Amino acid sequence: MPLQLPALCVIATPGNRRAMIDTAREAERRGFQGIYVPSRFSNMSVCEALAWNTERITFGTAIAPIYARSVSDFAEATAFIHEISGGRFRFGIGVAHAPGHARMEAKAGKPLADTRAFVEKYRSQDGQGPLPPIVIAALRQKMVTLAGAIGDGVVFANACRSAMGASLSHLPAAKRDGAGFFIGNMIPTCISDDIEAAKTVNRRTLTGYLQLPNYRNYWKECGYVEEMAAVERAIAEQRIQDLPRLMSDKWLADVTLFGPPARVREELAAWYAAGVRTPIIVASSATGRQRQAIEEVFATLAG
Repeated sequence: MPLQLPALCVIATPGNRRAMIDTAREAERRGFQGIYVPSRFSNMSVCEALAWNTERITFGTAIAPIYARSVSDFAEATAFIHEISGGRFRFGIGVAHAPGHARMEAKAGKPLADTRAFVEKYRSQDGQGPLPPIVIAALRQKMVTLAGAIGDGVVFANACRSAMGASLSHLPAAKRDGAGFFIGNMIPTCISDDIEAAKTVNRRTLTGYLQLPNYRNYWKECGYVEEMAAVERAIAEQRIQDLPRLMSDKWLADVTLFGPPARVREELAAWYAAGVRTPIIVASSATGRQRQAIEEVFATLAG
């Protein structure tokens, strides 16, 4: 049976925004599951552009930080995108992390309570028309449980495949097993016949995430206690340049996709088997920039 195509992450970097729309159209033509847009560079604007410039493909934010706008403003914007796209939009939300809060000049509170309050207030808005499904970003048990209780889906980022079964066990069985509940994961991916070069790229991608306590605590729960302890010592001693060499091959293979096309296809199949219905490929290239990385994904998965 042919491998089901995943979703694709696109980033609308300055100077490449029209090219990003072309990429989304090509992904739609090739039959990819969806397009998901991270929080930088106004992903709500990107999603409106996708609503106008695509016809069939599902798309969404992954994620929109709940502190970035007022709830009523989010409701107005998302109802508009939902309507003009014919219901193809998925509103992915999350609390984000300290660097993002600083960039947004936002005051963050308690993640679980703030997420619950946001969803309740968002759904209480009236006069906007129908609102899109809400997909809640999660890593650890309590947020996964909350997503299962009040959300229409859950999206992970940089999750461990080996722990996915345990994570998904905190969802109600009807949602975990039902096709209507979104289960996605953003997976850093580098496709290259030079497997060491591909691993180097993914290590570079994850260096910033290693500096975030929430991620380290999650990876500890997944069994990578020694690796994260070494990382925390390096951070405390301001040895950020040492972080890539502290990422074990085992951990990297658990969190990312890398290597030649055949290996990436095999490992992607394992993500489906682990229960992730919508793997979201976050592509980087060992030899070029975003467009090159996406061309490598197209050649590997839909060539």
